[in-house]
Amino acid sequence: MNNYRFFNSTLLCLLLSLMAAAQPQQGQPAIEIALPSANGDTIRLSALKGKIVLLDFWASWCGPCRTSNKSLTKIYSKYKDKGFEIFGVSLDDEPQKWKHAVQKDKVSWLQVNEPGGWQAKTAIAWDIMAIPTSYLIGKDGRLIAMDLEGKELEKALKYLLDK
Repeated sequence: MNNYRFFNSTLLCLLLSLMAAAQPQQGQPAIEIALPSANGDTIRLSALKGKIVLLDFWASWCGPCRTSNKSLTKIYSKYKDKGFEIFGVSLDDEPQKWKHAVQKDKVSWLQVNEPGGWQAKTAIAWDIMAIPTSYLIGKDGRLIAMDLEGKELEKALKYLLDK
């Protein structure tokens, strides 16, 4: 019985370690994303190099994502003219629902969509397992932090934009 518990706990630790190692880590270069916006233009994450970028994975059907949009609206309006940009990646299968959510939530930052949910190529490349998931990316295109919200995000932005 004890060997069985040991095996299960060891296996669980190994699995969690592998999962954590699969997600992009602090200091690594951001993986390129090139997806269509609502009007069909391809927007590249790499085009934002030189700005502090919040890469935000979300979907219209995700309640916590929609709540996050409201919070991000305030932060974006406060810092957008100081070198901050948000790059929203919707995993919606239905572009009309995504566009409706963008309009209803008064999202004014860059938005792209890749249908496919968890199986979308971008979601797989970034190892997205839950939404909302966000990454703060430095001016050099390297990852700084993951899932900062509210006051933590504002504190990081104040520090990074005042450098």
